[in-house]
Amino acid sequence: MPLSFRRAGEPDLPELVRLRDDAARWQIAHGIDQWKPGELGVGHFRKRLDEGEVWLASLGADGPLAGAWELWWDDPAAWGPQAPDAGYVHRLMTDRRVAPPGTGRRMLARAEARIAEAGHAFCRLDCLADNARLREYYEAAGYGTVRERAKDGGLGHVYRVTLLEKRL
Repeated sequence: MPLSFRRAGEPDLPELVRLRDDAARWQIAHGIDQWKPGELGVGHFRKRLDEGEVWLASLGADGPLAGAWELWWDDPAAWGPQAPDAGYVHRLMTDRRVAPPGTGRRMLARAEARIAEAGHAFCRLDCLADNARLREYYEAAGYGTVRERAKDGGLGHVYRVTLLEKRL
């Protein structure tokens, strides 16, 4: 079944929280110490709707939610001051109960297309420096490592991230 993409709105906030919490539980079950259930609520996603873009992928136009991601137009916490030449993908997440194989890569391609449509030359993202599996996933999608650095995630802890980018 084809994926349909649309911008998220206020009515989607509870589903975004559920999707993020489900992804956090999956990470914990697979020994990945990154996201925690309950860490981000409706307020976080409402702020992202106000300050950037949040996108949804569903199975068909009216089908179940298969995944989501946040698209930011700057990310000084991770990247420091940058020219306005990039979009920044955050919280690329799939619903593993319904998302067909390849959903994450298709969502990433849609995010890249949106960034290019906005006239930007790069798609940038970051992942935990010690999450080799995720870094390899992004590298296989054409992303190159720019550098590693400490990042204050705003949730009470500082951690090391790998910054990756792809020229569009």
